[in-house]
Amino acid sequence: MTGSMPVLYLSHGAPPLADHPRWPGELAAWSRELPRPTAILMISAHWEAAPIAFGATTTVPLTYDFGGFPERYYQVRYAAPGAPELADKVRKLLGPNVAEDPARGLDHGAYVPLKEMYPDADVPVLQLSMPTLDPRALMDIGRKLAPLREEGVLIVGSGFFTHNLRAITPDDEHVHGFMTEFDHWGREALAGLDLDALLDFENKAPAAHLAHPRTEHFAPLFVTLGAGEADLANQRTVIDGYWLGLSRRSLQLG
Repeated sequence: MTGSMPVLYLSHGAPPLADHPRWPGELAAWSRELPRPTAILMISAHWEAAPIAFGATTTVPLTYDFGGFPERYYQVRYAAPGAPELADKVRKLLGPNVAEDPARGLDHGAYVPLKEMYPDADVPVLQLSMPTLDPRALMDIGRKLAPLREEGVLIVGSGFFTHNLRAITPDDEHVHGFMTEFDHWGREALAGLDLDALLDFENKAPAAHLAHPRTEHFAPLFVTLGAGEADLANQRTVIDGYWLGLSRRSLQLG
């Protein structure tokens, strides 16, 4: 398949989000609306490594990068094909200093949503690390990756639109005001194409440091914005609402 694929930013959640009454169905419906990808390139909040690196290009065990959950979450399998051809293309686009971590399997920021979107695990997947949390640098990486869209590659930034585990609430209805303020600000900044504000969100957004005490879950958005820059005006929120007080806002560009 050729043609310009959309670019996604999704709020992936911890493994129990797969038990949410709506989220798995929302992801499944989203994937049905998308063109069939030739491969998927995942940038997850849960892999920071510099220099930038790609993970396994063969099918290896998943990375269960979480603790304290029931055993069944560690029994999940997602044996997607490796994507060595995509890895070669990524290296050509990003330059010769791209590292490899051939034993690193997909982490939960990648496989938890993909299991709902592509449950047959029949699309090749490659995971790419975030070498920095700097929004401008990440957006530049996204720009360099954008040509992959013309080859049918689905580029996905996987994080959480708000992420403060100390602000978890008992249900989806009771949400701290600073979470809703940040979510509203982010929605308006995206709709207004205010990239300058988004890139400086730590200073421009209300309660930024409460919504994101550390910014790794917002950071993948900037790879998405870079890769989808040509389609910033053609964006939509596909999923919104909250999970235990965290914003599930997820976007599609193109």
